[in-house]
Amino acid sequence: MSEPMLIRDVVIGPGESHTVRLPIARLPIGALIDIPVYVFRGKTPGPTLLLQGGLHGDELNGVEILRRMLRRRMVRPKRGAVIVVPLLNVYGFLHMSRETPDGRDVNRMFPGSKKGSLAGRMVYEYMEHVFSHVDCAIDFHTGGKSRANHPQIRYSAELPESRAMAEAFRAPFAFATKLIPRSLRQTAYRRRVPVIVYEAGESLRFDERCVEHGIAGAQRVMAHLGIMGGRGLPESPPSIHLGAVEWIRARRGGLFRAAVENGERVVAEQPVGYLADPFGQYNRPIKATADGWVISVNNMPVVNVGDPLVRLGFEGAGDAPVDDG
Repeated sequence: MSEPMLIRDVVIGPGESHTVRLPIARLPIGALIDIPVYVFRGKTPGPTLLLQGGLHGDELNGVEILRRMLRRRMVRPKRGAVIVVPLLNVYGFLHMSRETPDGRDVNRMFPGSKKGSLAGRMVYEYMEHVFSHVDCAIDFHTGGKSRANHPQIRYSAELPESRAMAEAFRAPFAFATKLIPRSLRQTAYRRRVPVIVYEAGESLRFDERCVEHGIAGAQRVMAHLGIMGGRGLPESPPSIHLGAVEWIRARRGGLFRAAVENGERVVAEQPVGYLADPFGQYNRPIKATADGWVISVNNMPVVNVGDPLVRLGFEGAGDAPVDDG
């Protein structure tokens, strides 16, 4: 599109860039909370890509990925536009929490509500003034609750361009996942907007490998979309496509010690960790259920029965979506 882009009261023409501050609400002390939105437009028409981080306030790798891309001037499109939102859930970030102060998971509040809860109102403003301009998006996340994810892309099988973006990103692993009710990706799907989710690392931790891999992947997607050129991009092998994933869960509470690394190939019956009691009475191996890949590891040493310990991915060529939990 070559027409001016209007976000709130800011007009961004072709070839221009602006920072728009999207006002949300005020803290109880009266301080205004707003979301910085960075908009970069090329001189010629093309798709508008959203790069979004911090949907969950304690997931910091995505914030760092987008901070570095802004700092390194990596988001200056030749055509189309790039909208960068390094930190969407400002409330959660201030409290180092996944949720907003009203206890809501923002990624279960889409498309929002003009007169609803704090999280719902924030989402409504975002969808109304920012996401309405978007043709496709990359949403940056990490694992939560001490669960570290090996770099992986999750996409919507129902939208072919979503898989194409996933393949262009070239994370070590990629797989289709079911659409979570009232999530950003489900809402975007209803608008036929492809969104891929980059999951890498764990909450409240920086992971240098995950950050740099995310930067390179975003650049590859921009080249795939024709927004920017592809010269000089880091080489990376195609993603391993997973047709199924499975959490190995604790059959009793105790102390968990992982025996594998994220990204490691394992075989059936191989010990992936050990579960012990605090008093030295037992120390039992936790074994892989089948040949596969380690795509997530729980770094919490104290676990309860049913807690996820190690997540395995199994190779497959199909697009049948798996559960995202």
